[in-house]
Amino acid sequence: MDFSEAKLQLQQLLSGVSPSELPKLLDWMRNSEELEDALLDNRRVMLQSIADDLRVRLPLDAMMPSETSTQLKIQQRSRPTVHVDGFLYDDEHVDALCEEGAMSRSYCLSCGSQRTAPLDFVSHSFSVSELQFLFQNVLPDLSGRTLVDVGSRLGAVLYGGHVYSSASRLLGLELNEEFVRLQNDILLKYRLTDRVQVLHADVCTQDELLQNADVLVMNNVFEYFMEPSEQIRAWSFIMRTFRRRGSLLVTVPSLQESLNALQQEALPSGWVEELPVDYNVYLGRDMDPDALRQIHLYRVM
Repeated sequence: MDFSEAKLQLQQLLSGVSPSELPKLLDWMRNSEELEDALLDNRRVMLQSIADDLRVRLPLDAMMPSETSTQLKIQQRSRPTVHVDGFLYDDEHVDALCEEGAMSRSYCLSCGSQRTAPLDFVSHSFSVSELQFLFQNVLPDLSGRTLVDVGSRLGAVLYGGHVYSSASRLLGLELNEEFVRLQNDILLKYRLTDRVQVLHADVCTQDELLQNADVLVMNNVFEYFMEPSEQIRAWSFIMRTFRRRGSLLVTVPSLQESLNALQQEALPSGWVEELPVDYNVYLGRDMDPDALRQIHLYRVM
């Protein structure tokens, strides 16, 4: 049954409901956990199982001890910011941690008072809902194609690509050796090595890989991990190397926002064009519409 057929059947069903009962049914459809459970499929269950495994192997902020410079960059932001990994912790997890006192959503504006403001949360991973959106709503069919995730970190894009797409190859590039080992452990445990591989490498050493990639994914990849001069070097390399016409680039945030933060000039003329993305989808109650709108899709011209 396609969307049009399902829509017609749902309209017919609703037209037969007693007017006095219709508000109850609509409220159930919007808020019931029963409906959420019905929409839960094995792919999401598998991703949540991987997240469960990773949570017990990582500290609460999902940062490795070796990431001291990254932690410092987060602490130096103009607004108080904490790293909450979107793949590991959805809103329900965060709420539970706040109730336990292990995490907070706000900070005190003047110590000892009741004046508070919301903390900024930053994530270097897509949530499960964002992964579903990326592979089912943003990207086309990836059968026979190669996807490269720059800064694969926990491997969320690779796991999501394995369950939600038919990509023939999913490759992660990761500089941190601890994260490379962690990803490889997960790949072996969940038998994902048929299509997924993680390379312990700097993107600037991967000329051939980028020249042949069909899709490049970059999620908050440089800002917190490199000095501005290194970020400029990496962006320049990607713009020179990822040039095959029709290849797709996914970024969070937008290219322009990333380059503006580095006080760089506009994108090279004729490199990529931004493609429209339909953000009006429902992927469950834990979906964050604002997070989806941070996902941008470009095509190499």
